Amino acid sequence: MNFREATRRDLPAVLALLADEDEVVDPGSVVVDEASERAFASIAADARNEVLVLTDGDAPDGVVIGCLQLTYIPGLGQGGRERALVEAVRVRADRRGEGLGAELMRLAVARAGERGCGLVQLTSNKRRTAAHRFYEQLGFARSHEGFKLSLTD
Repeated sequence: MNFREATRRDLPAVLALLADEDEVVDPGSVVVDEASERAFASIAADARNEVLVLTDGDAPDGVVIGCLQLTYIPGLGQGGRERALVEAVRVRADRRGEGLGAELMRLAVARAGERGCGLVQLTSNKRRTAAHRFYEQLGFARSHEGFKLSLTD
């Protein structure tokens, strides 16, 4: 296994993981549109954002089997330390149950700690009860109620 920052070459594989949580999507079938290109370029250019991948094999040729996005948020709370926001956590459907998600999260939390973050936070859709159990097993606590307001429909 290899854990690293995603490159543009990984974008189809990351989008394939995000496209369907329950099925394996062939990255070769993914059309990378202009909006995804812009979003990835913005993340890559921003020191407070990163897409991380877990690959089966060595970079850059390893198959992407997991991903997540980390965003570092400055704040006045937590003694002025940043907090890390974890988003878009995915492990390829045919590789679940191998402990890869836990390893991916462990590595992300360690990365946030090395950066000096005061906490790591995430949100999860209320319907994803298995994901909630997973995060709780990793030590995450249900400490807040989250609210979202969609600006697109």
